[in-house]
Amino acid sequence: MRLLVVVWGIGGITAVLVYAIYRLSLQTIDALTMPLEWYHLALLAANIAFMAYSEGYKGFQKMFAPRVAARARYLYDHGDTVSMFFAPLFCAGYFRIVRSRQIAIFALTIGITVLVNAVRQMPQPYRGIADAGVVVGLTYGLVVVLIFTIRVFTGRGVMPDPEINTLSGDRL
Repeated sequence: MRLLVVVWGIGGITAVLVYAIYRLSLQTIDALTMPLEWYHLALLAANIAFMAYSEGYKGFQKMFAPRVAARARYLYDHGDTVSMFFAPLFCAGYFRIVRSRQIAIFALTIGITVLVNAVRQMPQPYRGIADAGVVVGLTYGLVVVLIFTIRVFTGRGVMPDPEINTLSGDRL
């Protein structure tokens, strides 16, 4: 049963990432089928490099993926009914997490929503160029979430801090 909950938690996050990668890839492909000038290609290369580093490495590999894997392991070992039912949201850190991290997660979610809506207003090929970088960052992120999860459940590497906020407000 607990393994099923972990699959639900990590699977839910994986599904969201795969869906975003798929949707944004369509815009990227649309842009890349257009005749592009040298400056479009330079912008594309710079954006891909920037997003791979900032979103993929700094955002996912250094922050999000280790915490998601640790929270999935915590859910496996100590999960309560509510956390198990909402496992994808629990693993992502939307609840039962230290207050400062929870505020940061909600602020980041709002910021991403605003950016997504702004990029949707951009004309092609600029929208596709922006989306190409996000596709690379999200793909990098998806891979490291899965790698960290495997490592946490096989005992390889250091167990990251799940940043659990217990009901009494104590941090485990």
